[in-house]
Amino acid sequence: MSVTGNLSVLAEAAWPEPGDGAPPPVPGYVHSSFPPLVAAVAERCLTRAYGRRPAPGGERTAIVLVSAAGDRASAAHVRATVAGGGRPGPLFFFQSVPNSVAGHVAARWGLGGPVVCLAPTGDPRAEGIAEAELLLHDGDADRALLVLIEQAPDDDGGAGRPAGAPGTGAVAVLLEGGDAP
Repeated sequence: MSVTGNLSVLAEAAWPEPGDGAPPPVPGYVHSSFPPLVAAVAERCLTRAYGRRPAPGGERTAIVLVSAAGDRASAAHVRATVAGGGRPGPLFFFQSVPNSVAGHVAARWGLGGPVVCLAPTGDPRAEGIAEAELLLHDGDADRALLVLIEQAPDDDGGAGRPAGAPGTGAVAVLLEGGDAP
């Protein structure tokens, strides 16, 4: 497949792709399209690489999750609930941390590498690739699943705009390579 920097691309996927609607819900996550998008695009990419779960044993695959704004819909919901004098449900404390859905993906696929979440200040793909390259070069992982995701500012995960609507999307790339020391 193609090469990105010192890394080889083993598989790549996007959400949405032609024919996609909203991504399937993820048990334990509510209100937001962020966790379902991460899970759906990762599932699609890893399925293209491995065929089915789990990933081959013995590999340490890192997950690098890159999002400039994180889970906008969950943050907006919590902000509005607190501003209105309410108390956010307990699931929002769990899902408000982006690495929770990355951990969900790792558990479903048996990935045994580190999980890193980045909020890029520059080019998201370049920053994610640089982090993946570092993890591989340092020997922390054999492969890296790079997930780039952004939600449109007004994507509320379905309460007014469909999850996965234009402006919201994700890309996942499974990478390997790098020159180990």
